[in-house]
Amino acid sequence: MPGEWHPAFEEYCEAIFELDEDDVEVIQARIAERIGVSRPAVSEMIRKLDAEGLVTTVRGRIRLSRQGRELAELVVRRHRLAERFLTDILGLSWADAHREAGKWEHIMSAAVEEAMNRVLGEPTTCPHGNPIPGSEYVAPDARPLSELAAGSRFTVSRIPEELEFAPGVLDFLERSALTPGRAGRVTDAANDGTVTVEIEGRAVGVTSFASERILVTGPGPS
Repeated sequence: MPGEWHPAFEEYCEAIFELDEDDVEVIQARIAERIGVSRPAVSEMIRKLDAEGLVTTVRGRIRLSRQGRELAELVVRRHRLAERFLTDILGLSWADAHREAGKWEHIMSAAVEEAMNRVLGEPTTCPHGNPIPGSEYVAPDARPLSELAAGSRFTVSRIPEELEFAPGVLDFLERSALTPGRAGRVTDAANDGTVTVEIEGRAVGVTSFASERILVTGPGPS
């Protein structure tokens, strides 16, 4: 568990878990993009993780073993609890909280994790709507924002991890009020997936990269 494994092992298991959670093909190239390292570095680390019994590779697809998934879920749980604490209690921005939580996840003790969960009221998601492993999270019937037609109302449900790692996106989403629980309306939907929404009384343009990943439910309140 965290503290028993090298932080790099924890980071790789976390990345594999989150890629799979976002339905992204878990291959070495995607891991390299997520972590920001070279393909040879990923290849070497996957060999080490395999030797430790944390992953398996089948026809180029990388999967967590039972032990690897347990480790990943605990790291992800602590990361998302930390994000919630840093935003809800300390008032940090989404982007700052994401960066800080990346440090906390490797050093948080079980006692701190338990206390943080209690103080936060046992949350089921991080600030971006991603489920906290081990919580009583129930997935809503959500779909990508890009699938909505002009005139559709929606409520933001979840900002997948893939968008958290895209430079500047968290700041943009928070600044634009495209955050879980906020309701809006699609005012324009282009064929390329680009959409314009009205939210919090202002128009916001959303690129296809973001609109295809932002998950929403609907309809939102009038």
